[in-house]
Amino acid sequence: MTGLEALQSVQYVTAKDKRLAVIDIEDWEAMLEWLETIEDMQIAARAHEQLRAAEGDRARAGWRRWDDVKGELA
Repeated sequence: MTGLEALQSVQYVTAKDKRLAVIDIEDWEAMLEWLETIEDMQIAARAHEQLRAAEGDRARAGWRRWDDVKGELA
């Protein structure tokens, strides 16, 4: 299911004079995954643009070496 399909599957209920959107949990999770994929693609596009602007020089693009940062992830 695409994110758009998940959004279109929303049902509405009214409780205490508030209109609420209700969505199936599987649809919600699919929508979150779709949004995370879009975010990842944007990050990759920015990284590619930085590298292109630095003419392929990773250091000049501001990228750090893996050996220098891998300990920070633990």
